Amino acid sequence: MKILSVILMFIISVMHAQNTQLIAHRGFWKTENSAQNSISSLKNAQQLGVYGSEFDVRMTKDGVLMINHDEDINGILIAENHYQDLEHLTLKNGEYIPTFRQYLEQGKKVPDMKMIVELKPEKSAEREIQMAKQAVKIIRELNMEAQCEFISFSLNICKVLKKEMPDAVVLYLNGELSPAELKAAGLDGLDYHHRILTERNPHWLAEAQKLGLVTNAWTVNDQKTYQQLKSLGIQFITTDIPDELKNLKNEK
Repeated sequence: MKILSVILMFIISVMHAQNTQLIAHRGFWKTENSAQNSISSLKNAQQLGVYGSEFDVRMTKDGVLMINHDEDINGILIAENHYQDLEHLTLKNGEYIPTFRQYLEQGKKVPDMKMIVELKPEKSAEREIQMAKQAVKIIRELNMEAQCEFISFSLNICKVLKKEMPDAVVLYLNGELSPAELKAAGLDGLDYHHRILTERNPHWLAEAQKLGLVTNAWTVNDQKTYQQLKSLGIQFITTDIPDELKNLKNEK
């Protein structure tokens, strides 16, 4: 029985490795005339045909959700300014900063590609609750519940999202919680920096798989790390080079 168990685990690991899916980090922006978190980067990811496209969400002072990684846009803090003070600002490629609704409307045009929504932590629990509820509200208005998955560095945001959308996939980013702790918190899995899963806690992937949790790693930008994680049976990889890793995947 012990031998059969080992063989079964090996087969499962191989199957997972073969099925590792790619997520474009802030869209597929490493192309001409694009920029991180831009509508064009989302369109590029859609054309590339990856599993999903990740993007960052922040909230203005008056509660409008906008797509941007940093706390500020061109030096102007998003959380401390109204939308009307930010809407005219542009990304590096000249596009206007998109709103959450605008980004989802483009995402909806290719329903087979998942929209990986990262809600950024706020300075208060109240604003985090407001942001999470507003995101869920817009997603429901667009009938995109099945297309959207969530990630966050804030455990509070993750828990609010699971309460508001129990069927949604919600993954935690921060990296300090074990798979068992994530399971106990009611979350669906982990999305940790690749070094946490390859160097610091290499046993966590196997533990997560046994618990039925989703596994993802960010931000994997080299083929060696990609192959290492893939061999360990990781389900998803978030990367700035989805085109390169997709070509590598197709060659195997």
